[in-house]
Amino acid sequence: MFLFLSKLLDLLLAPLSWGLLLLAAGGLVRRGRARLATGLQVLGGLVLYLFSTEPVANLLQRWVEADAVSTYQEGRVYDAVIVLGGMVDADASERSGLPEYTPAVERVLRGFELLRSGRAGSVLLSGGTLDTRPGALVEADILGRQLELWGIAPERIVRETRSRNTRENALESERLIRERGWTRLLLVTSAAHLPRARGTFEAVGLHPDTLAVDVRAHGFYPHTGWWQPRASNLSAGSDALRELFGRFVYRLRGWA
Repeated sequence: MFLFLSKLLDLLLAPLSWGLLLLAAGGLVRRGRARLATGLQVLGGLVLYLFSTEPVANLLQRWVEADAVSTYQEGRVYDAVIVLGGMVDADASERSGLPEYTPAVERVLRGFELLRSGRAGSVLLSGGTLDTRPGALVEADILGRQLELWGIAPERIVRETRSRNTRENALESERLIRERGWTRLLLVTSAAHLPRARGTFEAVGLHPDTLAVDVRAHGFYPHTGWWQPRASNLSAGSDALRELFGRFVYRLRGWA
């Protein structure tokens, strides 16, 4: 039920949904209320335009990444690096038969670098699937096979395949970490996700160092096309808003 509600809230938190709802409401207003109808449609258009511009998207990304503090210590050798899922495009992977990744792939790339350089003894890949079909692709398995192809010994790879969200990432990881007696831990995830992930792991009794990757925010440098609407900006802003709301829900439930 929680997963269903979270997906419904994702839809309601998207500026695209707001704009379309305002446009639809303007079209449904009864005759004789032309001023209200026009106002709703203009407002809907403004929402769609503003949230699809780079300045607004970048502002939201800077906001959501502001508390992403990396405490990674270069001179330290970690028992394990915890790499959180969310970087595999399962539908595309199923179609192509090969691993297909999202921009968050930097998570596993940084994990690989730490393993290869000897900065981490093992890796804990935390990520299951929302797909209930038999034989559905599981993210941790895909990532584990990828690391093996890159030359990482199988015994250094631990797969956590049950989790479906950040809360479950922490709970399932804590169980595996306790079984193995690891104490020196490094948590790797996207900068936007790191504050909530850190709080969630701390809530289950883990206090890993952190490494923020997949940084998306940048400085404010006006350029050609700065105010040109793009679907990618609309998507980036929506992701930031969902993450901000996710933090609110996690704090409300005592999960972070």
